[in-house]
Amino acid sequence: MKETVQQYIRRMRGLVGDKDPLRIQAATPGRIRRLVRGLPARKVKRRPAPGKWSIAEILAHLADAELMGATRIRMILGKPGTPIQAFDQDDWARTMRYREQDARTSLEAFCVLRERNLALLRSLTPRQWKQYGMHQERGKETVARVTEMFAGHDLNHLGQIERLAGGK
Repeated sequence: MKETVQQYIRRMRGLVGDKDPLRIQAATPGRIRRLVRGLPARKVKRRPAPGKWSIAEILAHLADAELMGATRIRMILGKPGTPIQAFDQDDWARTMRYREQDARTSLEAFCVLRERNLALLRSLTPRQWKQYGMHQERGKETVARVTEMFAGHDLNHLGQIERLAGGK
């Protein structure tokens, strides 16, 4: 059964707990690189079960999600109160053919976008952290909440990659 929006929010926030979302986000690229370093291509492309993503698909998803996060934060900062469009990750995975994406290219795209997003986030004033947009499914989301949700998203997918990479 698919989780509700509220269950997803609780799960992401629970993964973060009292940890610093920026520290989580800053550590993620290096953690992923260490996890996938030296993995054979067949392991990176192998799905653990029907309908479940491979490491390569997770990396493609992370790159696209980071692009969306970058857009959302910039939209909020540029026009507080702006509508924030939701997206269906499974539709994107099919439409953007995540199974066919090169894992290294996806990882590098994610890392470059993450670096840019962290630089922006670290430059924000306290007032800017409180600016918000209206997420189509989740309602009012401040820049701080978007940042926290992305940190939880990182931890969620890091756990998946760790399990899939286990026993290299």
